[in-house]
Amino acid sequence: MTGALPALPVLLPVLGAGLVLFPLPHAVVRALSTGVLTVVLVCEAALLVLADSRGPQVLHVGGWPAPLGVTLVADRLSALLLTVSTLVALAVLVFAIGQGTAEERPRAAVVFHLAYLLLVTGVSLAFLSGDLFNLFVAFEVMLAASYVLITLDADESRTSAGMTYTIVSLTSSLLFLSLIALVYAATGTVTLAQLGPRLAELPDGLNGAFALLLLSVLGIKTAIIPMHFWLPDSYPTAPSPITAVFAALLTKVGVYALLRTQTLLFPRTDVWTLLACAAIITMIVGILGAIAQDDLNRLLSFTLVSHIGYMLFGLALFDTRGLTGSILYVVHHIVVQAALFLAAGLVVGRAGTAALHRMTRRPYPGLLVVALFAVPAMSLSGIPPFSGFIAKLALLQAGAAQGGPAAYALAASALLTSLLTLYAMTRVWTAALTARAPAHGEEPPPEPDTPTARTSGTGRLMLAAAAGMTVTGLAIAVWAGPLADLGTRAAEDLLHPQAYRSAVLGEGNR
Repeated sequence: MTGALPALPVLLPVLGAGLVLFPLPHAVVRALSTGVLTVVLVCEAALLVLADSRGPQVLHVGGWPAPLGVTLVADRLSALLLTVSTLVALAVLVFAIGQGTAEERPRAAVVFHLAYLLLVTGVSLAFLSGDLFNLFVAFEVMLAASYVLITLDADESRTSAGMTYTIVSLTSSLLFLSLIALVYAATGTVTLAQLGPRLAELPDGLNGAFALLLLSVLGIKTAIIPMHFWLPDSYPTAPSPITAVFAALLTKVGVYALLRTQTLLFPRTDVWTLLACAAIITMIVGILGAIAQDDLNRLLSFTLVSHIGYMLFGLALFDTRGLTGSILYVVHHIVVQAALFLAAGLVVGRAGTAALHRMTRRPYPGLLVVALFAVPAMSLSGIPPFSGFIAKLALLQAGAAQGGPAAYALAASALLTSLLTLYAMTRVWTAALTARAPAHGEEPPPEPDTPTARTSGTGRLMLAAAAGMTVTGLAIAVWAGPLADLGTRAAEDLLHPQAYRSAVLGEGNR
């Protein structure tokens, strides 16, 4: 059973999606989706334990060894991100069920659960892929599923936003496919475990061109500025649970692909100045864009773009401390960003609008909703003792230890971005979370006029899911020590991939 374990995070959601197509009662469909994700979460937790104690867990699908067949690889980094991502996906699914997202019509409910399980399949395949082509396939599975989720029961604006998202993603995919063809022509393989040594044998100019093209392709999917424009226009238009799962997972898959490919295929011994500049620009421009927004969901979307820069910070340093900081930040951000968007869904549902200037006239949303937003907001802003502070501290310590102009510029930009993030969250606080009731003689605020407000409520499932994500964020801070140790071991794996290559190819076949 252990040998087949890496296949289960991909296989089980696909089987669940197939079963959803049968004419089943709504309650059975909901139970099936949540049950599948629960089992997948247990399998991934087991994978994480095995990968940490025994090394990378490898499955050669069909018994065909690499590079002939499809290889699934779960090492410390991929298993950790798999576990956290599925935990978030499960919580968001519970929130969506409580909200009734796309479940007013039977066919829409089936399509929602089908697309959601396929989205999880794509995410799992991306984390487990042992070659570039299957990584491309994983991105395409995520694209197909995410387009369905964005446009399900959509109006004209959501359809337009979905088209923008799809066109940009397809352009990125075409570039990615072209890159894979060029790499295969130059090296004769697309297996990640083989590519590093073979790319090193190429002329420096060609090797550098491949590294830059891969950074550009994954930069679009990761929303690195200036390749970010599609995200703030598409994410805020979807229902809050869909936005939450997209914000938590999709860009992090791109970050994972950058961490994996740049360290395994294009190893460096010093700071990557180009990526450092991209990280600085992404942090500063992204958070300035957030401050300029009046719409709550667009504000959070720009904040998401900005904080991608923190994850690039550690990768740009190309050392153990920096990569440990990036890994901690990815784990923290997956959970906290999901918690923020779920809480924002509750706030918008209570206020009936996502516009901050209109929220000032809405009634107080309630202490629980305020807490569910405030805790992840403080964590994202880097307020101690929350997980965001711990992850940012790890990055700042890595920058100080590295030294040099680029590292110090990264650290200074990270501090400035943290302060501006706090300011952006304060704007939300003053507008939405301390809203006043109408004064004596003042006309009451108009009735909620957004579809979200009319169709959503703050049911127990929604509150439980948002609270679960908030508590998980607090747990990351409480268990920061063991998590940092695991992150350090994962960073060492990235910088010294001999065990990865040996597990995939076998001893003596590197």
